[in-house]
Amino acid sequence: MSQPLVPVAARHVTCPPEDFRRASEEAVATARAGIARLKSLPASRTAREVLELFDETSATLDDASARASVVRHTHPEAALREAAEAAEQALENLSNDIRMDRGVYDVLSAVDLSGEDAATRKWMEKVLRDFRRAGVDRDEATREKVKALQEELIRIGQEFSRNISQDTRKVSLPPSALDGLPEDYVRAHAPGPDGQVRISTDYPDLVPFLTYARDGKAREQLWRANRQRGHPANVDVLGRLVARRHELATLLGYPHWAAYATEDKMVRTADAARDFIQKIATASEARMKRDYQVLLERKQKDEPQATQVEPWDSGYLDDRVKAEQYAFDSQTVRPYFEYTRVKQGVLDLTARLFGVTYRPVKDVPVWHPDVEVFDVYEGATLKGRFFLDMHPRADKYKHAAQFTLTSGKSGRRLPEGALICNFPKPGDEPALMQHGDVETFFHEFGHLLHHIFGGHTQWAGLSGVRTEWDFVEAPSQMLEEWARDVTCLQTFATHYQTGEKLPAELVERMLRADEFGKGLFVRQQMFYAALSLELYRRDPKGLDATALVRELQGQYIPFPYLEGTYFHLTFGHLDGYSSNYYTYMWSLVIAKDLFTVFQEQGLLNPAPAQAYRRAVLEPGGSDDAARLVNRFLGRDYDFRAYEAWLNKAA
Repeated sequence: MSQPLVPVAARHVTCPPEDFRRASEEAVATARAGIARLKSLPASRTAREVLELFDETSATLDDASARASVVRHTHPEAALREAAEAAEQALENLSNDIRMDRGVYDVLSAVDLSGEDAATRKWMEKVLRDFRRAGVDRDEATREKVKALQEELIRIGQEFSRNISQDTRKVSLPPSALDGLPEDYVRAHAPGPDGQVRISTDYPDLVPFLTYARDGKAREQLWRANRQRGHPANVDVLGRLVARRHELATLLGYPHWAAYATEDKMVRTADAARDFIQKIATASEARMKRDYQVLLERKQKDEPQATQVEPWDSGYLDDRVKAEQYAFDSQTVRPYFEYTRVKQGVLDLTARLFGVTYRPVKDVPVWHPDVEVFDVYEGATLKGRFFLDMHPRADKYKHAAQFTLTSGKSGRRLPEGALICNFPKPGDEPALMQHGDVETFFHEFGHLLHHIFGGHTQWAGLSGVRTEWDFVEAPSQMLEEWARDVTCLQTFATHYQTGEKLPAELVERMLRADEFGKGLFVRQQMFYAALSLELYRRDPKGLDATALVRELQGQYIPFPYLEGTYFHLTFGHLDGYSSNYYTYMWSLVIAKDLFTVFQEQGLLNPAPAQAYRRAVLEPGGSDDAARLVNRFLGRDYDFRAYEAWLNKAA
């Protein structure tokens, strides 16, 4: 009888630096030995022998690299972060070496797949395509150049990310600058010995301040500090990142990096990505102009001579418009969104929908005391494990994301993942969240569920979120809808002092108010998408990234560009997503269509959730995303649901 599978990731991410280095070196050695065996298999080898050996070798590298990424982005010890960065680079280098190993390619391409199932054939089709995209079929000199560029790009990407995560800035302000902020925020920012309060650019400080602070000059000071992060360190780093990617793409026969990076996505080409961005921008233009005019008119009530809305005004004015014209003050919902209750609400709702239970695990080593661990069970069967690292601290990843720890494989390994977020931390003051934070929690948990439910495929190479990249956000975006439904919210949103349920009438006002500003939001996203795409479409020779920001901001959004600010230097997606930030809106089109089934059958009805889990989440990367969606909807996805969402009146 086979032994039950157990999670293993914790011991790999909580050990001393020397042990971490040793484990990473062992992963490299194991993978090298696996590749050597693969290339020396006898002629009598079976297809399954080849595929199993390649899959396990790849999984060894992928999981070791994934764990190194978690440590690099989260561990409080600098020595361990540095060890993880070095390990990640060595592991990625070996992965690149394998993809350019003609011997490996020849073995895999010779496998007779006629007796294999469709998912296996799909997997190997993607594997062989990735080998060719890495340059395996080029001459030796070209492969050596590609290898050198890939290794350099790993180092540059790590440097870009490190410069962002380590650059938290603070501004010193008089206590009067806190006028308008919630009481718990004011109490948490007591004046220092010099009588000044200090506000950081970390999200729990930044977002409420820019939303509620009445002092426009103070908002400007903090906004500028945030927009100067990454400068000057990332000026040269981003330039090298873009130039080397262009060099790599042209070396492989593509006109630019964007052409290379879109080829294996649902969108297929950079031109199609550009057309999609323009389509969304055009559809949202009129609404964006109306939104901006409303903000300007509201500003003119305070400043009659004002002729434009500054970027540090937008969040504050948006909140004022919603309070005054839509009878919704966003501060009124914060007491209902205390972090620990929101967390339990997300767990309870998703457990009910998807037929699982989450059991806290207390005897597992973690990399910081804030981290919580949960095992996922379906009945008596352990399905996976996840780690919640949810609060800000020095040198930690600054945004919100789901990270892989282990890619699952049926009969071999359980999937393990981590949520890395920056929500308010419970302590002396209640950890009250913005409604946007609640949406973010649901969003990232959607990624985690995809990873866990999709982590039981027959091949690790198909596990979890290994679908086309421009579909990856759709499941997480769809789960945000549960954070906007009054019945769902009332299952957990209770006032932290009185225990009163979040009133339905308040939710209705919140949702009506949320319709305002949608045009500005969509156009802002299209500005980010256009910047991402154009930065990698254009010839990097002589390309001034700051000038490109200035140019595109003028095309897509009404807020003026401010000299001396450098948004792009902290836009981490320019490394990870490179040219493909359009994928967020592309996925949203699909997410809105997927959600129509739940609108018809009920958000708390487990039946559509179970069907969705089986059709879309559990297959992982076993089929094209469009086919998975068709399987759930019973038709191809289309633009109608997104268009209805975009045009819904405020």
